[in-house]
Amino acid sequence: MSNVFIAFQHNEESRPVIEAIVADNPHAVVSHSPGLVKVDAPNRLTIRRDTIESQTGRRYDLQQMHINLVTLSGHIDEDDDQFTLSWQH
Repeated sequence: MSNVFIAFQHNEESRPVIEAIVADNPHAVVSHSPGLVKVDAPNRLTIRRDTIESQTGRRYDLQQMHINLVTLSGHIDEDDDQFTLSWQH
């Protein structure tokens, strides 16, 4: 089993995205470093637009998260409603 991960700048714009990731991926592990928040998960991690919208109380375009994205690892599958990282075997 391999981990996927995604890391964001540690700021207020990233906070609801990270909270949504944790809500949708209970197996995810969040690590805080100075200026960086990294989220690891075994095999798969999904970020859902509607979960972020429930965190923020407003419409959210998943493309907005790329502004604060630092790095990621895994195969990307993306559409308007979700962003998924996985390792395909």
